[in-house]
Amino acid sequence: MKYFPLLIVLLFLTPGMAQDQADHLVEIQTNLGNMRFRLYNDTPKHRDAFIQLAREGYYDGTLFYRVIQNFLIQGGSKSSRNAAPGKRIGYGSPDHTVDDEIIAGHIHKKGALCAPRQPDEINPFKQSDISQFYVVKGQIFTEGELDTMEMAVNRPIRKKITKEVYTPEIRAKLKQLRAEKKVAEFREIADKVKQDIDSRMNLDLNTLKFTEQQRKAYTTVGGYPDLDGKYTIFGECIAGFNVIDKIADLKTDENNRPLTDVKITVKIIQ
Repeated sequence: MKYFPLLIVLLFLTPGMAQDQADHLVEIQTNLGNMRFRLYNDTPKHRDAFIQLAREGYYDGTLFYRVIQNFLIQGGSKSSRNAAPGKRIGYGSPDHTVDDEIIAGHIHKKGALCAPRQPDEINPFKQSDISQFYVVKGQIFTEGELDTMEMAVNRPIRKKITKEVYTPEIRAKLKQLRAEKKVAEFREIADKVKQDIDSRMNLDLNTLKFTEQQRKAYTTVGGYPDLDGKYTIFGECIAGFNVIDKIADLKTDENNRPLTDVKITVKIIQ
């Protein structure tokens, strides 16, 4: 009997909680096949806006109008609907922007469902244009390639910090201590310089260090790591990866629009 109050509370709370935590599944149907996606619950603004537009049929009849092999397939823009062959397709609708929900654990692995946006210079708050979307195709990287990407980003940052910390005065002092063979004093200052450089590197938000999750994804299923932290990812493909490949393989014109139209219908599964 002592469990009944808890059971009653759970009966009242569970439906709402289940609704908040339940997976939201959508299917993007095309003439080349269908892709099914799970929408993330920790990006609720994008999830809800995407579902609302899908229920309104906003995306239906639009095209995957921007296709770049080893990068992405992008569609949903209303200007792509019934667009004549060769017509350049623009952005979606400025009336359907959403505040960014960029989350560190969401990465641009193959099949990531993401929201495009205008460039930083005109969109400093990284608001998304949810009136369209893109799906990552990407490519598979080796561990060495990921290491090289880290070095390419971090090396100039370390060089700049080193110049600021390892001043001419400190350099001259170390040179003097070396000449005087004062090993302990030399090592104390040299260790302090190294610690300062490492500390500032760790605090610099512009450095790049791939997580274990990123390395596993990008060396197995692949993706496009350059975009991580820059765009909101609000879902991921759970079925139909071969359709992503089919669309990405299409021949395109000078605007990256497929020569064969790929029409979209978005259906809410649950």
